[in-house]
Order: sequence, then structure tokens, then C-alpha cells
Amino acid sequence: MELQYFGANAIKISTKKVSIVVDDNLESLGLKSITTDKDIALYTSKTIEPASAAGFVIADAGEYEVSNVSIQGVAAQAYMDEDSHKSVVMYRIILDDVRIAVVGHVHPNLSDDELEALGAIDILFVPVGGSGYTLDGVGAHKVIKDIEPKIVIPTHYDDSKIKYEVPQASLEEALKGVGIEPSERVDILKIKYVEPTDITKLVVLERQ
Repeated sequence: MELQYFGANAIKISTKKVSIVVDDNLESLGLKSITTDKDIALYTSKTIEPASAAGFVIADAGEYEVSNVSIQGVAAQAYMDEDSHKSVVMYRIILDDVRIAVVGHVHPNLSDDELEALGAIDILFVPVGGSGYTLDGVGAHKVIKDIEPKIVIPTHYDDSKIKYEVPQASLEEALKGVGIEPSERVDILKIKYVEPTDITKLVVLERQ
């Protein structure tokens, strides 16, 4: 399995048999869309216009089985939602026995039901850019502490190539709030198996 980061919250999870693209709104941010007609496209928010090229689109809570991939969408409160309103979808993806969670612009106070739905997680993608738009480092720290992943990958931080709607904090500044030093920086994270551990490792994926 290979994990790649393309800026903002856009990520790609791929094996030799399947490819999943999450939150590809790159064209609206001044970059190039990465979605093809062979991809399963997931969207954490209804505000993102689905890519027309996608082979299969998921944008709602529910349980899905696509190309031998188990995907569960969990409705949650967005960072900017009013209390009790749930306008975003978190995803639990199980692929090659690896459990991946993508939370998007979620509010840091996840409920017990939401955490139970996500279950045990090996790899967590979490935004850190803050500025009142999404989780900042401190909010991301709370989400990480509640979910307890083995590996965490930060997303949605400042990048001179990206035209964010709201300016985002730099990765270095955000990581001060997260409180975890990066263990490695890679272009592509290749995963075969995630070792059991009580320590969360933070990996920085360089934008493709």
C-alpha cells in the first residue's frame, strides 16, 4: 500500500488493485485534480464539488464495500458547525488489513459514539492548519489522543502553492500544538503492516 499527499486534505491511498482519493478539491485551490475514472473518490464535506472523473463517489455516512475495500462514513460535527449539527463525514477505511481514518474539518470534541464507530485505527490523517477554519495543532492533539492511532499524518497546513480560502498555519507552528516530533519525512509512505505499539508516530508526507 502507498500513501501520498497532494495538498490541503487531498490524499491518495493505493494498492496494485485499487486506488482511493480523498477530498480532491485541488482545482479550486490552484492545483491540478488527481482523480481518475479508476478511483474511488471520498469527500468529507458536501461543500466539495465531486470530481467528474471518479469511478465511484462516496460523500455520505454509511457502510460501503467497493472493490474489496471496507469503507465506513461517520457523520460528525464540523469545526465551524453549531452544536449538534453534523455536516462532515469521517471515514474509516480498511484496506489490506490496515485501518485508516480520515477526519477532515471535524470539531475536536468527538463523541463516544463517533469514536466507537471509528474503532481501532492504524493510520490517521488529520488537518492542523487552524485559523478558525479547521483543527489547529491543539485540536489535532485532542483528536489524536482520543483516537490513539499508531501513525498520524498531518494535512491542511500552509503551502505557498495552495490558494487557501483562509490562511493556514505553517506545519512547524502547528506541530508545536500537536506535541509530537516527526519521526520521518517521505514523498510516499509504503505500508505492508503496522506494528502494534503504544506510541503514536508522526510522519510528514511531502506534497506531490
